[in-house]
Amino acid sequence: MSARWASLCLCGALLLGLSGAAGGAEQVHGENSEFVGDGVAMAWGILKVPVEDESQVVLRIVPLDPSIVSVRVDGVDPFTQRRQELLPLTYLGSELDVTTLRGTFAELTRREIHLYTASDTQARRPSLTIYFMGLPDTTPEFLAESSLRTYLDQTMRKLRGGGTRAP
Repeated sequence: MSARWASLCLCGALLLGLSGAAGGAEQVHGENSEFVGDGVAMAWGILKVPVEDESQVVLRIVPLDPSIVSVRVDGVDPFTQRRQELLPLTYLGSELDVTTLRGTFAELTRREIHLYTASDTQARRPSLTIYFMGLPDTTPEFLAESSLRTYLDQTMRKLRGGGTRAP
């Protein structure tokens, strides 16, 4: 019985550790392919190729709040809670494009975008996590990279000007 109790305690500790992986950050559900709010703007786009799983999914992240300086992106399996770092902690700059293969959404459906201020970066704990439960259905697809880039540029101009609704 004590071995079973130890196993249960270990499982509970692992689950607590996984659920706290974002470091207690505020979590916001990003529902659409265009997101603006909480000091950040984001837009999704897909560059299609003949093999669907090899299509490139691009997430453009633009900080609107100058205190947001870094980002990390994780993929998470919502059933097992297995997580994989898709973009290590990275300086955000004025904008950043994060590219992953569409096929990665099959097992790592949930995307967590962890945002950090300078003090958060030093502590390695985000102050905000925006998550998406899969690739948003409204994500546009493009056959040419130039069309994808034009779309992302235009969308960011619109989002910076307040031309869309926050979720």
